[in-house]
Amino acid sequence: MRASTAQQSPLPLDDSQSQRLNDALAGLTTDQLQWISGYAAGLAAATNGAALPAAAPAADAANTLTILYGSQTGNGQGIAEDLGRRAREKGFGVTLQSLADYKPSQLKRESLVTFVISTHGEGDPPDDAELFHEFLLSKKAPKLEGLRYTVLALGDSSYVNFCQTGREFDRRLEELGGERLQPLVECDVDYEEAAAGWSAGLIGRLPELIDASAPVPQLRAVAAGPRFDKHRPFAAEVLANQKITGRDSTKDVRHIELSLEGSGLHYEPGDALAVIVRNPPQLVDELLDALALDGAQAVELRDESLALKDALSERLEITAVSTGFLAAWAQHGDGELAGLLEGGDRDVLADLVENHQVIDVVRRFPATVDAATFAASLRRLSPRSYSIASSAKANPDEVHLTVAAVRYTAFGTEHWGAASTHLADRVAEGDSVSVFVEPNTRFRLPADDARDVIMIGPGTGVAPFRAFVEEREERGASGRNWLFFGDRTFRDDFLYQVEWQRHLKSGALHRLDVAFSRDQADKVYVQDRLRENGADIHAWLEGGAALYVCGDAKHMAGDVDDALAAIIAEHGGVSRDDAQARLKELRRDGRYQRDVY
Repeated sequence: MRASTAQQSPLPLDDSQSQRLNDALAGLTTDQLQWISGYAAGLAAATNGAALPAAAPAADAANTLTILYGSQTGNGQGIAEDLGRRAREKGFGVTLQSLADYKPSQLKRESLVTFVISTHGEGDPPDDAELFHEFLLSKKAPKLEGLRYTVLALGDSSYVNFCQTGREFDRRLEELGGERLQPLVECDVDYEEAAAGWSAGLIGRLPELIDASAPVPQLRAVAAGPRFDKHRPFAAEVLANQKITGRDSTKDVRHIELSLEGSGLHYEPGDALAVIVRNPPQLVDELLDALALDGAQAVELRDESLALKDALSERLEITAVSTGFLAAWAQHGDGELAGLLEGGDRDVLADLVENHQVIDVVRRFPATVDAATFAASLRRLSPRSYSIASSAKANPDEVHLTVAAVRYTAFGTEHWGAASTHLADRVAEGDSVSVFVEPNTRFRLPADDARDVIMIGPGTGVAPFRAFVEEREERGASGRNWLFFGDRTFRDDFLYQVEWQRHLKSGALHRLDVAFSRDQADKVYVQDRLRENGADIHAWLEGGAALYVCGDAKHMAGDVDDALAAIIAEHGGVSRDDAQARLKELRRDGRYQRDVY
């Protein structure tokens, strides 16, 4: 029998504790598990071996800040989580929840709520807020006389309906009787400063709004290594930059492989990789010529001084037009642009925003400005995000992208995309690209590997499904995988054809249906293939399959949604309204997920 000692080894968990812990941790990402590891170590240090006290009762609604977020790319979620952390550090009770998981009926019982809500595409709510948005704007929404609220809206001013969802939330909450605590704050793609000011204002008011709860214990932080993000990206070496479209293709699509060795970066299938880019040098030169400005002229940006040419190359957005730029430029011209904007014709505004680059506006509506004025009219150049096309399990220390180079002619001149041509034309093997991972928790493979998966990804929308199939193969998933892919021609645009054929042969991919729109007189798209296979799709869905869509939001996503509703109506023997309701139910249950842009 071993003698007892003054210092005993830590006791292992018993079987029931181990099972509860495993259940609690199921489905968490690697980053979340690492955070929990550090958190647990901090608790151990804080308690010095003593048992943890029992959890305090949950704070009642009157003494709790409820933070609800709807986020398409993860920015809104990050802001909400940071606000929650700061409020807890001040000792306030916090409830933090995605709108996808929040019961709308709970809203009438809330006292203090803050919304962090993004707008997706042409004024749509993000997928995780779609059902709540529908409820809030419907007649089912309750009176909210006892509610105090504030809204932070995220958007992109290169869309006409900038921050539309946030505006609708803010207006509707007031209509229902809620008390607005502070004015709606609208954030563009360069959102950090505005979001930080909004958060600080709310945190400053919390003492007058709710009673502080018991202070949370101060835990000792555990070093977790460097974290790379927008402000501190990782320099990833380019391992491969290969064109994967044919010689006669009208598109230049690249398969790009980057090394993450030594970065500590982790990603899951469904996540995105954000790339810090430079604007096309030929576009910078043309813009300087059109403005008759000296590129060596120094300009002051928010936190630095640099030459105008460098600012246009590395810091300022010139390939997309924002409503803010239009308003600023209209002040310097002959009045024509100001007249168009004041006319309130949304079609005119949409055309200017969607179909023009900055240089097109400068050429169409000439004006004379100095370097500082012009620089001040432009937004910051934001990172560009691409769906990750690889599984980390299958490709350790690597991340792969599928990038279509944007080159086109408009208004009689050549045009280029910023990120895509940077990657396609100016990056070679051995070069480095500054990157960071953007998690997308709303686009995840099923935790149950026995569940079947249907993937719909035309063009470069197939990228995450390459990662999905690799991941499922590595995990030995028993569920079936069915891919729908579409593009222009079989010969020149069948992205990853050899890989799909290999996966079919190995059994990792069970079915593959393709649509090549220009290989016959009548164009055929993925939604047509869906309808042709409607009976089998319905059977898979009834059997519990998960459904995924990735790609163009403006046309494809809506066409696919219509096709799926038609399939459910026809093969399920229900009305079209009931079929749409079924699709919403699948989205609410996480069995219909979309990554559209």
